[in-house]
Amino acid sequence: MESFILKEEYIQLDQLLKVLRLVSSGGMAHLMVDDGLVKVDGFVEKRRRAKIRAGNTIEVPGKKFKVIAHEELGD
Repeated sequence: MESFILKEEYIQLDQLLKVLRLVSSGGMAHLMVDDGLVKVDGFVEKRRRAKIRAGNTIEVPGKKFKVIAHEELGD
């Protein structure tokens, strides 16, 4: 499982998919969510702009990411 360090309170799901380079555009992110290919904490997420916060786990086919708060790094 890979990690994503969150520096804000949350990030929208479609933006996270782009930041993680799982898609190349917002439109592709929306299609991925609409097609049921994205899970948040083990459940299919159908909200394109769901607020993803520290502690959430994001899954797409073949990849899994744990969202970690910047503060948890202790620096």
